[in-house]
Amino acid sequence: MVSASAPLVHLNNAGSALPSAQTLRVQIEHLQAEATIGGYEAHAAQADAIGGVSASVAQLLNTTPEQVALVESATVGWDRALQAVFYSDPPAAHQRILVASTEYASNVLPLMQVANRTGASVEFIPDGPDGSTSLEALKDMLDENVWLVSITHAPSHNGVVNDVVGVGDALRFFGSSAWYLVDACQSVGQLPVDFARIGADAVSATGRKFLRGPRGTGFVAVSHRLLHDVEPFPLDLHAATWTGRDTYEIQPTARRFESWETSYAAVLGLGAAVDQALDLGIDVIAASISALAEQLRVGLAIIPGITVQDRGTHQSGIVTITVPDPGAAAMVVALREHGINTSLSTADYAPIDFSARSITEQVRLSPHTYLDAADIDRTLAVIAELVGSRSKS
Repeated sequence: MVSASAPLVHLNNAGSALPSAQTLRVQIEHLQAEATIGGYEAHAAQADAIGGVSASVAQLLNTTPEQVALVESATVGWDRALQAVFYSDPPAAHQRILVASTEYASNVLPLMQVANRTGASVEFIPDGPDGSTSLEALKDMLDENVWLVSITHAPSHNGVVNDVVGVGDALRFFGSSAWYLVDACQSVGQLPVDFARIGADAVSATGRKFLRGPRGTGFVAVSHRLLHDVEPFPLDLHAATWTGRDTYEIQPTARRFESWETSYAAVLGLGAAVDQALDLGIDVIAASISALAEQLRVGLAIIPGITVQDRGTHQSGIVTITVPDPGAAAMVVALREHGINTSLSTADYAPIDFSARSITEQVRLSPHTYLDAADIDRTLAVIAELVGSRSKS
């Protein structure tokens, strides 16, 4: 019998990672300052540190601070980019929107809204043999009518790492004028993400996942084209200045995609988390997470009744499995009772991909550097025990 009183094994870093003591301390100190001297005053006292967060994010993504906007989540960053493009350069009825078949629902839903409003069409790019977005299929679909291409770098539900650099290269090679949005929500913090090399118009990410930052934080890096050729909508007094009766000037940097009100305690926590990731090194983090994920995949594959559902030649630190009855939801609850945090992935996250693989739900396990091989061994033992006890009942 595996002990349920052992220390926590947090395998839900693709949901929300455990923040470091430093990240937590920075937030608490700022909240205490707000309670002592006032919110605006605490903000002013930390103005330099707050301003430095964009520089840290820029270093992480290989871009400039002027191209980084701090927002409340990856979804907000992605949406702000889409809103700007749709407001300034809406698609015509004959134009097409190309989306990865593994795309997350929160990205597809607003694109469907755009299509419903304009008459444009949403089309899904087929997967290649390994389960990642097929570059060959994308190239065959590209023409002058493609308005926008949307790709998730590391989908949250199947272990794939899509070739977002290859997509950018294809768009440039064919001279496409399509807007290119990349959701890097699950890849930033666990994999190298090079904004300059990807060549996207927007790359969005969150603080709370593999970066180990606070919930309620995120950022988006934007291209020079997105800065100069479109106008964010709506603007507020942080993004623009009201200069006359009927005139305004938009901030020249990516601040135009930000809003005035935010949690500056959370922003400072995000900065601390990014700085820690930079200090440790993304390559070091990636190697550690990859080794733990591979240990999970190998160990899970030999447990009777468990099927590892991960795809892709290049895989992320997200490991997904289907389990015997009573199913994935019950397994997540049972694991939590044993001090092991995982999460449930359901078909509404990515209906095209789940349907193609005839999956309705699965358990998602996502390790991080604060775990070790012994934590993975314990997890495998608990899962094997749970599956074995179910088969006997």
